[in-house]
Amino acid sequence: MLDQEQKKEIKQIINDALDNAERHWENEGYLLKESASVTYDEIALESELSRLPGHLIVQDEKTEIDEFIALVMDMRDSSNHLMQELSSKVSDVTTLQRVFYETSALLPAVEQTIKYSDGSVTEYLGDGVLAFFQVNKEDKQETIRKVYQVAKNIMDDTLNLINNILEKRYNLPALEIGIGLSMSKALITLVGLSGEKHPKAFGSCVFYATKLSGGRNEILTDKWLRDSWPSSSGGQLKFNRKKINKVDGYLIERGGL
Repeated sequence: MLDQEQKKEIKQIINDALDNAERHWENEGYLLKESASVTYDEIALESELSRLPGHLIVQDEKTEIDEFIALVMDMRDSSNHLMQELSSKVSDVTTLQRVFYETSALLPAVEQTIKYSDGSVTEYLGDGVLAFFQVNKEDKQETIRKVYQVAKNIMDDTLNLINNILEKRYNLPALEIGIGLSMSKALITLVGLSGEKHPKAFGSCVFYATKLSGGRNEILTDKWLRDSWPSSSGGQLKFNRKKINKVDGYLIERGGL
């Protein structure tokens, strides 16, 4: 659970991000065409560089392998939010304006929650984030506990703060998100054009975390992370098998570690 100071900081981040989004919209953002042929998945946000935890410098000629837990958070129905106008009796924001405000609040708030526990967001994925946590080789189970607590903090605390502020400021319906978790080794390298290369981690954890982020206010994990999960007295967690996006995963339910 986030403490009161952390909640206060995230509320400030959300409100500052929305203040900034409103300034952009009032300047010239409203001139953007809201075309039904465009989905928000096609609007890419620039990725952050050199942010893989434990690997601040990635060299082209050096091959590096490390183990990570990938966390992907994805917002549900952003495309529908672009296509379906809210009644003026509900909210006076337009469709594109709505998604702009929602993602402006969601992405930095989730990133800050991840940073509290030494994770790093390496990319904004339109309406979601890709984050990595370096696995502690001396205590893998401690890393798993930490990442799961981060996912719970996002789902239980951060999302609630965001939804409360969006409702208060714009009378918008509550957002729903999915979180996917996966653990694997990854190859760390540079990709792209000469002089403009980007550090990347290539591993199955990215693929599975992305696929498993398709739930609705659910946290799902893959089989490999599930098999490495630390045991706890009293059986506080339950893993229910669930296929999502044609991938087998496990829905994590009840309590915490």
